Amino acid sequence: FSDAEESESDNETAEQKKLRLAKKYLEEIEKEEAKRAELKELDDAVEKRLQKDYLEQKGKLRIEVADNYVAPKESDVKLIRAKEHRLPLTCVCITNDGEFAFTGCKTGSIIKWGIREKRKLACLTYKTHSKYITKSVTSVAVSTDSKYLATSDMSPNIQIWDTHTLKHIHTFKGHKDTVIGLVFRKNTHDLYSASKDRSVKIWSLGEMAYVETLFGHQSPITSIDALTRERAITSGGRDTTVRIWKIVEESQLIFNGPEGSLDIVKLLDEEHFVSGSDNGSISLWSVLKKKPLCTINEAHGSYNEVPRWITSLATLLNSDLFASGSNDNNIRLWKVSDSYKNIVPLFSIEISGF
Repeated sequence: FSDAEESESDNETAEQKKLRLAKKYLEEIEKEEAKRAELKELDDAVEKRLQKDYLEQKGKLRIEVADNYVAPKESDVKLIRAKEHRLPLTCVCITNDGEFAFTGCKTGSIIKWGIREKRKLACLTYKTHSKYITKSVTSVAVSTDSKYLATSDMSPNIQIWDTHTLKHIHTFKGHKDTVIGLVFRKNTHDLYSASKDRSVKIWSLGEMAYVETLFGHQSPITSIDALTRERAITSGGRDTTVRIWKIVEESQLIFNGPEGSLDIVKLLDEEHFVSGSDNGSISLWSVLKKKPLCTINEAHGSYNEVPRWITSLATLLNSDLFASGSNDNNIRLWKVSDSYKNIVPLFSIEISGF
């Protein structure tokens, strides 16, 4: 006891002393229980996160959110312009925290945008950075931790930039033709690139070094995607195949698509993906089946009896929602339903563009 407590105990009765000590004991118990509750809450949060990460890794995480989305009002669609983007945009990526977006354009310009500010923050152009950028940007990709920005253009080279300062860091050389697509493996600094030379290359930004090359496509590769696993998925254009590259196993899975050019592929999760073709069809696939689970023909309609080809796809990862683009001035939203057996149209967003 402290001196104050000893003085207090000298002037109190045995009954009062017993009551005071009991209150003190209860206060200590309350503090201990509060700490335990806090630790339990933390343990529960960690357990949920580990379970989510495990399900995501196994391709079993599925969040049904499509029914929560409604078509935006015209006033909700904000158009942001920049003089450096005088020609059509060719690519876009958003940082994992949703703070910044990067866009590439046929003018050879790359712009960093503040999403909250809804304005241009910085810009790279072929005039100011002619050593690293040619006249048309083909792909942009940002690492999960927002440390690195990777870009490609009409050359065979890949440029690496500091995402925050846009200072040039490194140039990767090795492809023999235009690099069409770039993607970082989730939560790593491993970069996958796809090229018109029909190859996929793997680069380590941790070492700033080339790792290996993957061959298999019979036509120039048209798109590439990846998630957490050491795998990449690509579309082969005129060879009408989608290939999943199992990097560790040194093997690949081949999926034969519809006639025409299979132009774009995007992963929904580790076990399912969607593809778009120049015949206007969108297909939903499982990595366990060689044929599509579902196909929507003429997903964006037709013009003069010619189906509008699918130019872009975007997925909300591990969910039942994805979007598609074509040359009909509409972004269409779709819901994956019936245990991946069906694709249901939700709504369209009219927007100027290709």
